Amino acid sequence: MGYDVSDKLEWTTIFILEFGRKHGLSMKQAFGYLSRFKAIDFIDRHYGYVHTQSFASIIEDMTDFCRRKGGQLV
Repeated sequence: MGYDVSDKLEWTTIFILEFGRKHGLSMKQAFGYLSRFKAIDFIDRHYGYVHTQSFASIIEDMTDFCRRKGGQLV
């Protein structure tokens, strides 16, 4: 299923902001961390699923995902 690029971008931007808030990171730091540990790629590939989840749930899931890839955020 195709998604509107602007909707996908808006959701992803809000996710990055909320992820950063949860972990005490700036938007730039959160984006860098999520990019480094491939969470942005995961979100892009699986947007159909992730955008249906609560931000709290997907932040927890992506924190665990990054941790499994070597990320150190708690």
